[in-house]
Amino acid sequence: MNRKLIGVDLGGTTIKFAILTAEGEVQQKWSLRTNILNEGQHIVPDIVESINHHIDLYQMKREQFIGIGMGTPGTVDLKNGTVEGAFNLNWKTVQNVKKQIEAGTGLPFALDNDANVAALGERWKGAGNNGSEVAFITLGTGVGGGLIANGKLIHGINGAGGEVGHMNVEPDGYLCTCGNRGCLEQYASATGIVHLAQDAAEEYVGDSKLKAMIDDGQEITSKIVFDLAKKEDDFLANEVVDRVGYYLGLACANISDILNPQYVVIGGGVSAAGEFLLDRVNANFTRYAFPTVRESTKLKLAQLGNDAGVIGAASLAMNFK
Repeated sequence: MNRKLIGVDLGGTTIKFAILTAEGEVQQKWSLRTNILNEGQHIVPDIVESINHHIDLYQMKREQFIGIGMGTPGTVDLKNGTVEGAFNLNWKTVQNVKKQIEAGTGLPFALDNDANVAALGERWKGAGNNGSEVAFITLGTGVGGGLIANGKLIHGINGAGGEVGHMNVEPDGYLCTCGNRGCLEQYASATGIVHLAQDAAEEYVGDSKLKAMIDDGQEITSKIVFDLAKKEDDFLANEVVDRVGYYLGLACANISDILNPQYVVIGGGVSAAGEFLLDRVNANFTRYAFPTVRESTKLKLAQLGNDAGVIGAASLAMNFK
């Protein structure tokens, strides 16, 4: 019998689900809106109900499944299967996720941090080519990451291994939500790029559409900054993209000097800027990386887009085979 995996990618606005083969091919996909009301108490029951409903809908049996894997925001206790500090889910207390989902579905369940599972997805079926040494950076509203060495995620002593967004790239720089200053997240996330653009516009005296938009009080996004740099060759926008490339290149060099992975994979919304951004990241990586690392570690753009989370989450359930 060809047994299946279920992957769940739990986000602040959407919960994505997929049924996959044991080889990682997605066969069915669906999603739900995340109901974070009443301290997020509907989230786990909604997940259980949706999984049970779809198993029945596709006329499948419990024994056809190896298990369920899930990626979640917050701090994950792998041993106990609990989550705490997932503020975008309105989870203010420790959530007994594993216990509730196993009881509700009758299937074995494993979970990990959302950036970690996206790293597993890209490593398994995406840009990581199923390599055993892969670093992953995801650039969204924040900056997350997952580090894979010897084919396994690095969790560290307290689950904070792979917090690449909080690597210091500008000592005493912008204040971060974590309380430190100069974290990568403040320079390479979507919000960080806007912050850089606003500060650059304030100091810039030349002619620039980006400056005019900011001075005019218009809403700008990281995508607007990249589009102005790329399509309109806006000088100020290009300066901002250069800064982002510098911080990311420096971060990739630091990660690679420690781990010497086969690939550093860059994903998330900001990575949609593609080669235009990657070329600048590469130039700075080459400048700052140790010579041997420079020649052996390759920077790549992620390939799975929104599917990285569900595919990586499903791979957690492979341990139940």
